[in-house]
Parts: sequence; structure tokens; C-alpha cells
Amino acid sequence: MKKGFTLIELLVVIAIIALLSTLSVVALNSARAKSRDARRVSDIKQLRTALEMYFDQNMAYPAAPFGTTSLGVNASACLNASGWTTTSGCSGTVYMQKVPADPQPTTKLYTYDVGSNGSTYTINYTLENGGAKTATPSSME
Repeated sequence: MKKGFTLIELLVVIAIIALLSTLSVVALNSARAKSRDARRVSDIKQLRTALEMYFDQNMAYPAAPFGTTSLGVNASACLNASGWTTTSGCSGTVYMQKVPADPQPTTKLYTYDVGSNGSTYTINYTLENGGAKTATPSSME
């Protein structure tokens, strides 16, 4: 009598392994999305803190950075006493050395807009598992 596995037994084992690996990849992608969302919420909280420190010193929030509203890129990479600036121009009183950008900057951005009198602002951001959100001085969705 020959010892070994039949073709059917091997195919069943391969199918089970394929199913388990597919389930683990799906679970991993979901965990990655939750991780990016947690980072976004943390980034926005840090931005709000830096903006409040800026407001305490200047009695107004900084103007939008050089014609753009995207945070964490080029002209808005640093927040100092002069407002938004590039990282190379970041000196003096620094409220945030490196302004964070969204973990997926090609598809999502943090956008900033200041009210006309500088007494309020909005930061818009998008969660993968929660849609569009807005942060203001008084609340964070």
C-alpha cells in the first residue's frame, strides 16, 4: 500500500490556506485604515494646540499660508510667531516645528481656513472610516 496524500486532500488543504490568507489580508487592511484614522485625529489635536498657543501670543489665528489651504506641505510646513512658513524659515518662537500632513497626501489633505477677523478657524480632514470632519477652536468632529 502506498503512503501519501490524494489530489483531493491536497486541493482541500490549499483551498483552506488560501481562504485563511485572504481573511488575514482583509483584516490587516482594516487595521491599517484604523491606524491612519487614529493618526489623523492625533495630528488635528496637535494642530489645534499649536494654533491655540499662537492665538494666545497674537490674539488672532494665522492667515492661510501663501494662497494655499493645505497643511503640512511646502509653505505650511512650520508654524512660528510669523505664522505658517517653510521648514527652512522656521525660527524664533516655534509653535509647531513640523506641521503634519495627511498619511495619504495624494488622496486626502488637511485644509485650513481662518475667519475674516482671525478669531476663528476651521481644519477639514477626512477619515477613511468616518468621512469628512471639521475641527474648530471650540470643537472637533
